[in-house]
Amino acid sequence: MTPGTQEATQPRTVTLGEQILASLQRVRALLEGEPQAEEQSETAATMETRAERPRSPLSRLSERFELSKSELDILLFCAAVELDPQFTSLIELAHGNLRLRQPTFHLLLNLLPDANWNALLPQKTLRRWRLIDIGPGETLTTSPIRIDENVLHFLMGGQGSDVKLEGLLRKVSIPRILPQSYRPHAEKLVRLWSSPATGRVVAQLTGNGRKGKIALAAAACAAARLGVRTIGAENLFLQNHDRESFIRILERDSSLNEYVLLIDAENAETAAWDAVSYFADRFEGLLIVSGVGRLSVKQCEVQLFLIEKPSAEEQSSLWHHALGEQGQTLNGDLDRLSEQFSLDLSAILSSAERVLREWEGSGGELRSMLWEACRNESRPVLEGLARKTETKARWKDIVLPEGCLETLRTIVFQMRQRNTVLERWGFATQSSRGLGTAALFHGPSGSGKTLAAEILANELSLDLFHIDLSQIVSKYIGETEKNLRCIFDAAEDTGAILLFDEADALFGKRSEIKDSHDRYANIEVSYLLQRMEAYRGLAILTTNLRSALDSAFLRRIRYVVHFPYPDVGLRRQIWERMFPVGTPIENLQFDKLARLNLPGGNIRNIAVNAAYIAAEKSEPVRMHHLLMAARQECNKLERPLSESEIGGWA
Repeated sequence: MTPGTQEATQPRTVTLGEQILASLQRVRALLEGEPQAEEQSETAATMETRAERPRSPLSRLSERFELSKSELDILLFCAAVELDPQFTSLIELAHGNLRLRQPTFHLLLNLLPDANWNALLPQKTLRRWRLIDIGPGETLTTSPIRIDENVLHFLMGGQGSDVKLEGLLRKVSIPRILPQSYRPHAEKLVRLWSSPATGRVVAQLTGNGRKGKIALAAAACAAARLGVRTIGAENLFLQNHDRESFIRILERDSSLNEYVLLIDAENAETAAWDAVSYFADRFEGLLIVSGVGRLSVKQCEVQLFLIEKPSAEEQSSLWHHALGEQGQTLNGDLDRLSEQFSLDLSAILSSAERVLREWEGSGGELRSMLWEACRNESRPVLEGLARKTETKARWKDIVLPEGCLETLRTIVFQMRQRNTVLERWGFATQSSRGLGTAALFHGPSGSGKTLAAEILANELSLDLFHIDLSQIVSKYIGETEKNLRCIFDAAEDTGAILLFDEADALFGKRSEIKDSHDRYANIEVSYLLQRMEAYRGLAILTTNLRSALDSAFLRRIRYVVHFPYPDVGLRRQIWERMFPVGTPIENLQFDKLARLNLPGGNIRNIAVNAAYIAAEKSEPVRMHHLLMAARQECNKLERPLSESEIGGWA
């Protein structure tokens, strides 16, 4: 039982209409014992076919559920009780009992000419599809029978889903445009629904275009003149008895309201996929499942549709369409936007609409607002998995040997020109491996590794996220890979820079396999390597000990940058750049300060602490303030200060 495409083209009738009025008169005649009831029934049954008019809700209901004449009579009898208060007294007289004010099995079987016991069996249409409800009674034959409330609303021309589904179903808006690569999928879906049924087929939308899948489904449903409703996989967790009732209610609702049901299982766990499979195997309406899990079904066929995010060229075209006239002034900027960020259809359309609205009200720079909107698109997801770092550092804030700085600048060049080299110049066609950009920053603590990551993020106008290893590594098998997958999937949208600090804790040398734990630990490392190779953004790994990393891991790192312990010359440059323009300083001797054998991170701590000491005394920062701060810092490090380092400071 599925809604047909032709039925959806007919306009709805918002009143009872002539057919159902005639049918209710026939039910009244049966109760009052009038002999012309059968003749009226024949007239009512043929009235609509003789007249050229939209089909009434009663006719559509009868066709969709293939109601027999006796089943239709029973349903109309129950509807008549709800629609005409005078039926109550007629039913009381028919029962010969003033306490029985609803129709019962006994009354219907004796009063309706074609009624039979089979029509009221649990597996038959009326009860299977919950068109009628049976209330409590002393016996089955004296139990009151009522029409389901939602079915009654439908007969009266009402629109809306069953109240039992309130809060579970969500309507989806139809996209204004589809990427070119999505259109064959939409056409295939329409053909699937319109072709003669050879068995139930569930359409599963896989791939990384998560939001685009729903937009694609909405476009296909609109082309087939059907609606679409989504339900989350988490809402399918019910006990077996409740599941069957829930499935029947959803089937009935989708048929009455002519929509395709889409189960959103994008973030579903294994247990949720079991529930989705159970549901898909038993749901007899039109069904789409969106997610990358595996459906295990026996009673239906699964047809897979691979839906990836639009290519950079398609994204640029979508931006032009969404921005209208304003997009013509941003041609080169939109290409760069599409090359840096990997957004799907829904994200592009919603971001463009929001930015245009804000731009018209503020008069800001449109290209900057669009860039920031793209950065914001997946921040909420990533912020739940990693820590976003506010980046303010620039090239002037770091002191490194020229070779290190040159490598860092090359990383910036690669990120900016990635799409040009890989796509336009064709390097991506040679091999699908090694297209990601991963960098290893190694060196002693405080030598500037994290500061360099902040500079790269600022230079590229991208977010920098610190990966918290305590939230990633799990003792449960498969959980670490799942956490990594969530991080990389979310980061793909915005091209964020991922910083794995102290990476040797997670990406150390793969151990010799002695038990199952070692085997799965090695699987985690291998999975990470695969994701880093495919990640279109920049992944930065920092470690104090390069030797602790697996050599196989190092082979897949594109850039390795050594942050050396600073010598005297580098330390002098660090001290000279350490104090902001607004900081009052007096008689600072940078040659003497450079003798203090500490890396940049500790030097910064000394400078900041000295500034607090000077500010408390309302003095400019002087050498004796720095001496006090240096002694405190070295005490913290349990490191003695030599006369050669601090001699002559004060």
